[in-house]
Amino acid sequence: MLLEFRTSNFKSFKEELVFSLIPAAKQTGLDYSIIGKKIGSKNYKGLCSAVIYGPNASGKTNIISAIDTFKLIVLRGHINNEEETKSPNVAAYSLELIPNNTLQESKPVSFYIKFIEDNYLIEYSIKIDLGKFLDVDYKRKVIEEELLINSKRIFFRNENIEVFKTKELKDFLRKEVLNQFDKLNVIAMSNLHSNELFLMNGFKNIYSSKIVSMISNWFENKLNTYCRADVLNFTRNIEDKKENSIFIEKTINEAAKCFGINSNALGYVKDKESNNTKLVSLFEKSKMAVPAKVFESYGTIRFVNMFPLILKILVNGGVLVVDEFDASIHPKALMNIINIFHNDEININNAQLIFNTHNPIFLNSNLFRRDEIKFIERDEDTHCSIHYSLSDFETASSKKGPGVRKGEDYLNNYFINKYGAIMEVDFSDIIFDVLKTKRENRENED
Repeated sequence: MLLEFRTSNFKSFKEELVFSLIPAAKQTGLDYSIIGKKIGSKNYKGLCSAVIYGPNASGKTNIISAIDTFKLIVLRGHINNEEETKSPNVAAYSLELIPNNTLQESKPVSFYIKFIEDNYLIEYSIKIDLGKFLDVDYKRKVIEEELLINSKRIFFRNENIEVFKTKELKDFLRKEVLNQFDKLNVIAMSNLHSNELFLMNGFKNIYSSKIVSMISNWFENKLNTYCRADVLNFTRNIEDKKENSIFIEKTINEAAKCFGINSNALGYVKDKESNNTKLVSLFEKSKMAVPAKVFESYGTIRFVNMFPLILKILVNGGVLVVDEFDASIHPKALMNIINIFHNDEININNAQLIFNTHNPIFLNSNLFRRDEIKFIERDEDTHCSIHYSLSDFETASSKKGPGVRKGEDYLNNYFINKYGAIMEVDFSDIIFDVLKTKRENRENED
């Protein structure tokens, strides 16, 4: 269960971004869309979902990119560049693209995440020096790194490394490690490179591979990030001994019928050259199968690729973070998916959904809580992104301005610029000037 993510000096977010899935205080009458977990004597609550609004180029995608980048840095265990052609999130592999491009001097990039896994509250953060924007040859280093479990510090790294012998750590340590504990700090420091993460290297190898396995498994399997909607896909491993045989998944076809596909079935066949699976449309009468991309609509293919991931998240628990999740899919289908995440009887594994959108139909008090509706806008002077929630507004009129009440017409208020994160768009003058120039050129030619 994701509770909070923070970053600073990440692309358009020069100042610290705090993206919270902890329910806001004083949201009376809003007891839906809440998931919870008890750890010891403490109860932790999180939001089931979050929807992010803002104009083009405001920084909505940068939030998802930041989460994805942090995830991939953690999993590979260092802050070097890596070649990667499959991911659309280039910044995750070319880290010189991360620092804010308006900064004249080098400033650290920071990441922080708080989540619950296996009945443990995990807090992990890093502060890294990447130089300035596009500084490819800069000698990078990790400035600070910290891990807390159940609010107890496990290790802190700056110029030195200190590992703390807390109860939370002792539960994961072998006896021989406990006996040599004081000596291990020196060994850990001497074997760690400045551009490596202590968590995924020295701490994993010397202290506790079990803790690191729990954390890395959450990043890899529970935190599902997609920085572009059209790459959202669920990979299937099909044991196929017969050539050209087709695998039909009953659940996917039932979901496709609910979505509106009734004239044919959908299946998967292995591609001989790549050994990957391809989605195909099946026609029972003619006994034929054709690639789905030449027969089905883009929205249908998007849905069929997306639905298994939603199913996986709901069954196993986890977080699905998607850029433009709603692209090419009917709002009714999306509203039903959102309501399933909000349904306590179905979402028993604390699944969460985060996405950005331009579709105002989700600005609905019957669909999202005020603290689930997030906004991003660009400051006109600094060109940097600013993030806030609808719950940050007063709940009644005050000196700070008009308040936001439960049940208000959020959609209408957004379009009259009551909440910000919207801009006026008018191309008329540009087109008029082009037409005028073309007309004048013709007159001169005559």
